[in-house]
Amino acid sequence: MLITRSCQSSTRALAPLQRDNEDSRELNVHQTGLVIPKTGLGSLGLKNLGNVYWNLTVPALYEQAVRRGEGSIADGGAFVVRTGVHTGRSPNDKFFVEDSESRDRIDWGKTNKPMAPDRYRALYNRMIGYAQRRDLFVRDCWAGADPEHRIGVRVITETAWHNLFARNMFLRPNHEELQDFAPDFTILNLPGFQADPALDGTASDCAVLVNFTDRVVAICGTWYAGEIKKSVFTILNYLLPDKGILPMHASANVGPAGDVAIFFGLSGTGKTTLSADPSRTLLGDDEHGWGETSLFNFEGGCYAKVIKLSRDAEPEIYATTERFGTVLENVVFDPESRALDLDDGRFTENTRACYPLDFIPNASLSGTAGTPENIIMLTADAFGVLPPISRLTPEQAMYHFLSGYTARVAGTEKGVTEPQATFSTCFGAPFMPRHPTVYAKMLGEKMARQNVKCWLVNTGWSGGGFGVGHRMSIRHTRAMVRAALDGTLASAASAPDPHFGMHVPTACPDVPGDVLNPKNTWRDKKAYDRAARDVAHRFEKNFEQFASHVDNKVMQVAIRAAA
Repeated sequence: MLITRSCQSSTRALAPLQRDNEDSRELNVHQTGLVIPKTGLGSLGLKNLGNVYWNLTVPALYEQAVRRGEGSIADGGAFVVRTGVHTGRSPNDKFFVEDSESRDRIDWGKTNKPMAPDRYRALYNRMIGYAQRRDLFVRDCWAGADPEHRIGVRVITETAWHNLFARNMFLRPNHEELQDFAPDFTILNLPGFQADPALDGTASDCAVLVNFTDRVVAICGTWYAGEIKKSVFTILNYLLPDKGILPMHASANVGPAGDVAIFFGLSGTGKTTLSADPSRTLLGDDEHGWGETSLFNFEGGCYAKVIKLSRDAEPEIYATTERFGTVLENVVFDPESRALDLDDGRFTENTRACYPLDFIPNASLSGTAGTPENIIMLTADAFGVLPPISRLTPEQAMYHFLSGYTARVAGTEKGVTEPQATFSTCFGAPFMPRHPTVYAKMLGEKMARQNVKCWLVNTGWSGGGFGVGHRMSIRHTRAMVRAALDGTLASAASAPDPHFGMHVPTACPDVPGDVLNPKNTWRDKKAYDRAARDVAHRFEKNFEQFASHVDNKVMQVAIRAAA
């Protein structure tokens, strides 16, 4: 096996540094100022490998990816890949090894499925057997911008483009840190290997296996890179509550005066778009930790949905699709001109761009900030009944945090032909190993202790549900968020929503008054009331699972919403 290391030129980057064996893998080898970490791959059982490329530069990864036929370079320089059958995450294929470490700490159920240690070991051994004689790419990185709370992650991939994805998504150690880098967790990503459901007890030929004892996540059978990103998030969601850190599926930004805002929201709700406000500094677009004195980004990059992305409405994100170093998943391009067509969803509506955070002009260089003053909870209500903005009490915030409501619509997901209510607790249920109330309780306590305001913002439909009404104007949504963050709405007159109980402002700068009250936008007022009662009932049914886990104040919110 040849071990190579990123160097000053692409030619030297791909030159062999040393012939590998079990002893030489532990050597600290220097060349052109760069270094192979002392801790190698033998402890993972990875032996008899092909070439191993450690922490290659972006140009070197491009060279390898092109040479191997992994994708294409589009006009502007982005690297475009197809992910085959899996164009999104596979939540039914994720398993946690159930042992003494995890047994009493994980909220077992449909989302967090157990796998016996011996079954895991058998599948893992077949995976490392598959890796023999194959080239691998290794990326050493940090997860967590706060040095006090970060973890070291080693990402091992069988393709160069997955390694470029990891380089973009996570924080890069400096030269000195790489010399003694020892990972806290390892992600082994072998998409070309397929599990056997009959033999392995998996749901399909795809599997994401999380082992907290071995501190390994093994991924196989899927080329979708988001599984790497979310595996790291899952690890942090398991570890950080014990340190008093609330892990959040949320973006965050900072105003000119230093005020911090958190944006919770599921895919398609506008979390990335609204947090990328050119008048504020972007802390991160997806995952953060909230401690007693600070808020910090888990990542060093962004993974933005780009279907129908507009150059005019979202210029900062749009510009990343035309840059060298960006990875584009399942984006259509002309094979001759290499021009991108971001409106074409023939492969999937879940087209994605992965790029370093510093591709956004107003991004934070440190990834850290003070504690938040405002929380924005985003939902894309396809039934058109939730107010476009409303203020929540801490108890209402916990209720909506546990509910994690949005709605899917026709065209955004295979098999969806009409609006479907979706409840993803903590706005990220697939990534939360602990019981949801662990995270919700931390949220409520931090809000109360730090006097944080919370707003529910509906970026979904107005004037009727999907197919009748229209999508909320992004211009109006931006104006409402801006008014919430600058304090205007905190002192504005408001009235309780008759169906859901939260307080709705009666006026907002740059937003027509009728827009603020969803019922006023419907022609058929009786139809609105029926639809609102239906959605409230859906909330009620979903919240029954938490009734025995929350206090009376939160239950009163649930009762009020169902009345």
